[in-house]
Amino acid sequence: MSDPLLPVLLAVPVVVLACQAGGRAVMLLGQPPVIGEILAGTLLGPSLLGWLAPTVQQHLLPPSVLPVTSALGTLGLLAFLFLTGLELDLRSLRTTRGAVAAVSLTGLLLPMALGAALAAALYPHFAPDGVERLPFTLFVAVALSITAFPVLARILADRGLETTPLGTFALACAATDDALAWCLLTAAVTLATTGTALSALTTLGLTAAFAAGLTLIRPLLRTLLERAGRTGDELVLALLFTGLCLSAYTTDQIGVHPAFGAFLLGAAAPRGLSAVERSAARIRTVVLPLLLPLFFVDAGLHTDFSTLPAGQWGWGAAILAVAVVGKWGGAAGAARLTGSDWRWAAAVGTLMNCRGLTELVVLGIGLQTGVITDTLFTLLVIMTVITTAATAPILRRVAGDDPRMTPPAPHDDPERAPAGEATR
Repeated sequence: MSDPLLPVLLAVPVVVLACQAGGRAVMLLGQPPVIGEILAGTLLGPSLLGWLAPTVQQHLLPPSVLPVTSALGTLGLLAFLFLTGLELDLRSLRTTRGAVAAVSLTGLLLPMALGAALAAALYPHFAPDGVERLPFTLFVAVALSITAFPVLARILADRGLETTPLGTFALACAATDDALAWCLLTAAVTLATTGTALSALTTLGLTAAFAAGLTLIRPLLRTLLERAGRTGDELVLALLFTGLCLSAYTTDQIGVHPAFGAFLLGAAAPRGLSAVERSAARIRTVVLPLLLPLFFVDAGLHTDFSTLPAGQWGWGAAILAVAVVGKWGGAAGAARLTGSDWRWAAAVGTLMNCRGLTELVVLGIGLQTGVITDTLFTLLVIMTVITTAATAPILRRVAGDDPRMTPPAPHDDPERAPAGEATR
């Protein structure tokens, strides 16, 4: 009898190296690495490798290995959501004012409204058996309103724009948008998995109580991590990873996807501790490149472009149109109505239309919980790739040489740089 570990030892390096190669290839084209990683994961599935060489695809990713790679990919997903919550500065949300609030809310509500209207047409064709209209509609509406805060931050950093007026404004809008979208996504998944309104309300109430509990024990977490940091970063890393897993387990037992628990712990984790920042950097540089690609492949195995009939490509075009019009139009229109000129408004709308990895995570949760079918998942992945890939080139064209949207001039002596340019 062959060792069941052997297929895993072959599948993991194939997936990791393929995603690394895809990420580096698209970076040469000025795209964020997540585009190449998503494409690599998709092409290892039935869309390309399974179509061209099904025997090779079955050898590299046999059915027996998929539960193991899926579990490892889920760990990578939990780490990503924890880092997303950690990077979400909730203090900035309490000080949100004026244009940021208008752009965030309009950039969320308009695509949700258009998405809900589209979901009404999609429901007879794409809703899984047994899924009610309300959770399906709410999930599609949320999926079309997501902004990828981490990918947006990466695009701005790659262009040196994170400290510019445009960069700080867009990041504040995206942070607010993401916080609200995750709350709505929790409601959609809860409705789909519990079945009744009373059960959904109970689950949401328990989730809110868990989130409140994490907030209340935040001072205790700070004290615990400060003491652990005096003994070494290894203990801090172990505590964070343990807490991540236990939080994910708790929300799963409540009836919500484990990813929400990891996100909530990241949002509640204390800021400003150097040991926590170093541990988060280790997770980002080790866990994400090695485990998260397995999540891409698990999603890619459910993405099969070759099986989409011509009529469903029309649905794909409708999904893309609604996603762009709702997100770009809502954010850009709100920015214009709050006094911005058209160039600034167009740049804000372009950045808010970026979906990236966050959207793929949302779609994966919908697929795992049975809210959407494989076919609708494929169409939404296509929309995700197109809107994310379009962000950087459109931003370059829209920004032009506008000083509000160009990197600050370098200084020979960084210590003498003006305070406004030296801080984020």
